[in-house]
Amino acid sequence: MNLVGADQLAAILTPELVIAALVEAFRGGIKAPLRHHHTIEREGGETATLLLMPAWHETGVSETGHIGVKVVSVFPNNDARAKPTIGGAYLLLSGATGEVDAVMDAPSLTLWRTAAASALAASYLARPQASHLVMVGAGSLAPHLIKAHAAVRPIKKVTIWNRNGAKAKTLAAELSAAMSKLDISASDDLEAAIRAADIVSAATLSREPLIRGAWLSPGVHVDLVGGYTPAMREADDEAVRRSAVFVDTREGATREAGDIVQPLERKVITREDIKADLFDLCRNIHPGRESETQITLFKSVGTAIEDLALATLVYRRLFC
Repeated sequence: MNLVGADQLAAILTPELVIAALVEAFRGGIKAPLRHHHTIEREGGETATLLLMPAWHETGVSETGHIGVKVVSVFPNNDARAKPTIGGAYLLLSGATGEVDAVMDAPSLTLWRTAAASALAASYLARPQASHLVMVGAGSLAPHLIKAHAAVRPIKKVTIWNRNGAKAKTLAAELSAAMSKLDISASDDLEAAIRAADIVSAATLSREPLIRGAWLSPGVHVDLVGGYTPAMREADDEAVRRSAVFVDTREGATREAGDIVQPLERKVITREDIKADLFDLCRNIHPGRESETQITLFKSVGTAIEDLALATLVYRRLFC
């Protein structure tokens, strides 16, 4: 059994490699039931989440196929404990024998594939000349999202906003040193930043909308990553109403994503208003953006398809 840590993933992966693996996965070959989503009540009113995400290659028993299961815990209050919010492990099994081929660091795997999925969507939905990215949130996903979006669009300027302004400034300074070709800064004025953006990417645990539809300029692309339960929101109903809406998977987004579930319940949009998912985009069933002025919105909740695609890529590059 092989163990793969976060440092090993960082040493061999690039956004471009991961995006290519996701394109192949969404074009076919992986079966992924809707993930198990369990709420765990804890003392003091804290609510934690346990996610179980299985997937397998549809080729069945073969020497090259795999079975994978990701087990992830989400403890939102861990920030106050100076501990990571997300923990877990990814179990990769042989599709031929069921033996454990590898155990991988699930939080790092999740960061890589989540950012790559957003960038993959942006390659279809953001304007080709998009150069100003606004990053809403300064957590562990933010650097990955910035790098991934910069891999598919000519990003020159990055503006970071966070509820904790000091955290945004710290991240901006760190990324400026690491990505010197980009103009990276922090802002306390979220509205002004969004009004000037070409792409707005949000990765937060917010339960109240942060992105207002009234702030969206013609042609902007909105990338919503953080809300993974029906109770969580990153954009308001007006933002959803004004946008051409796309999702990673229809089944997951319409059941778990508050940014989709709540507008559906209030009849702000209908299921037919969801233009396409990543299957449709990657298979060229839908072209993506249809005009320079169209506002596009992509909502991801994550899918085990992405995890298995990336875990298989890592395994083959390290051990085959």
